Amino acid sequence: MSDIIVIGGGIAGLSAAARLSADARVTVLEMESGVGYHASGRSAALFEQNYGLPSTIALNMASADYHREANGGYLSPRGLLIVADKEDEDAFLKDVATMGVDRISAEEAREMVPILSPAAALAGYHEAAYDIDTDRQMQDFVRTLRQNEGTLVTDATVTQIRQHERGWTVTAAGVEYEAEMIVNAAGAWADLVAGLSGVTPIGIVPHRRSMARLKAPGGHDVTRWPMFFGTGEQWYAKPDAGALLVSPAEEDATHPHDAFPDDMTLAEGLARYQEMVTEEVTRPISTWAGLRSFAPDRALVLGPDPDVPSFVWCAAQGGYGFQTAPAASQLVADLVNARPPQIEAAVVAALVPDRFRV
Repeated sequence: MSDIIVIGGGIAGLSAAARLSADARVTVLEMESGVGYHASGRSAALFEQNYGLPSTIALNMASADYHREANGGYLSPRGLLIVADKEDEDAFLKDVATMGVDRISAEEAREMVPILSPAAALAGYHEAAYDIDTDRQMQDFVRTLRQNEGTLVTDATVTQIRQHERGWTVTAAGVEYEAEMIVNAAGAWADLVAGLSGVTPIGIVPHRRSMARLKAPGGHDVTRWPMFFGTGEQWYAKPDAGALLVSPAEEDATHPHDAFPDDMTLAEGLARYQEMVTEEVTRPISTWAGLRSFAPDRALVLGPDPDVPSFVWCAAQGGYGFQTAPAASQLVADLVNARPPQIEAAVVAALVPDRFRV
């Protein structure tokens, strides 16, 4: 019998499992054939400490040292650039204030991204934004889990969950697993897992975000370009392995599934990006989509359910999964083991599921 079953093998589940495995026998059940298949495998993989709600920023800040130092560090320099035309000045100034960027000249912005068009008349830059080596981080959490004699089971779609006096029985791919506690790290499927468990769902809704991979525009070496955004995050572009990822940055509510891009939404986003650059958008090398799942208040949901304490939430990352994973998983482990959390009480109160039961 495992002490804890973690449902979900994305960054949320793997990081929580690794932390919990120091004090318990942990089994991770992942429905796909490998880890990080859905949201985690389709992440923009950026660490920007000032990005998100106040509770998210607190988790970002608490995660920063881990990202920089653990296992040799996972971060590499990227930078973040916001561009806008003069007609969008009000929205631009709001973004500058919200995201903590510094105003720079349009000429300085074009030195960083030489394809910016004259329409990109306003610019702001923040140096302290970094790429995250997401694959290595996930694999390191898996290694920690296994070093602590934990188990990762793939191709294990959960079909039944039963609570009984000894704990829980979870049926996945025809096999029964027993544990005293369940950690719900099922991403877009988190509310469905709660329903299977007889636990009141929170109202977590997945939202689609589409992406196109383009050839490096104009044959430029994009390696050192920053990630660059339109105002109000109407689109963004990020260098990736010699190519450029461009997204309309949409958040369209949907249902849990293996997401695919919406062609019209993608075309509209590429058109907004095209207005700010001189190089013509070419046929994408590939396109895809991921799901970003949000609770009603858009904050993460971390910790034991107030009505069923042996059912623990680690969900609603909303696109901040990798940024927050080190601190979010530590908070889950602290709450499960009745240890004082390492972050402020007000932040904990904004994250625990108790907030939905008042």
